[in-house]
Amino acid sequence: MEEVFPEVAFWIFGIPVRDTVVSTWFTMAVILGGVVLFRMTRPSALEMLVEFFRSTVADVMTGVNVDPYIPYLGTLGLFLAVANNIGVVPWVCTPTRDINTPIALAVTVLIAVHIFGVQKKGLWPYLREQASPMIVLDIVGQASRTMSLSLRLFGNIIAGEIIVAVIYRLVKPIAPLPLIVLSLVTGVLQAYIFMVLATSAISTAVRTKDTAGAS
Repeated sequence: MEEVFPEVAFWIFGIPVRDTVVSTWFTMAVILGGVVLFRMTRPSALEMLVEFFRSTVADVMTGVNVDPYIPYLGTLGLFLAVANNIGVVPWVCTPTRDINTPIALAVTVLIAVHIFGVQKKGLWPYLREQASPMIVLDIVGQASRTMSLSLRLFGNIIAGEIIVAVIYRLVKPIAPLPLIVLSLVTGVLQAYIFMVLATSAISTAVRTKDTAGAS
């Protein structure tokens, strides 16, 4: 079972670098390489992917111009879809099986929510809106939402990895293949859910009273 959990791959100036960090770098390289390759050979496939992200975000952020948020949300969804399933590559582990990766992604969502809110409404209007009598409960809610995002993603990914590892040890190597396929589907689904929840949080931050009433 030790192969399921992160291990130190090497050290840099006394700082441990885990195998999940190396896998994160590999995942980013795969995404960048894939985007360049598809842009040269199949640009229509990239356009379809962007359109999928746009329609998904637009379904959540009704009445809001979604174009400013597609680069962040699309990158988030694409990274998670690849990262959640990159573990099928031999000698590569899944980055999101390390709790630090989901937490880091959830924190970026928390930061992005406020950045987009300030960009949309302006610094002082946004701060006045946040400074409500329920500000303590708002802070608690944002903290719990961040933890919920990270723990939901981590829990589903690590559970799938543990199940596949256990079945692999108990029975023949061919037997876990259906579970691996199921974990791939789960990985994509978790990426979709994470992106939709992030979209919902950003939508709440950027909505004005007019757009909220219109939707």
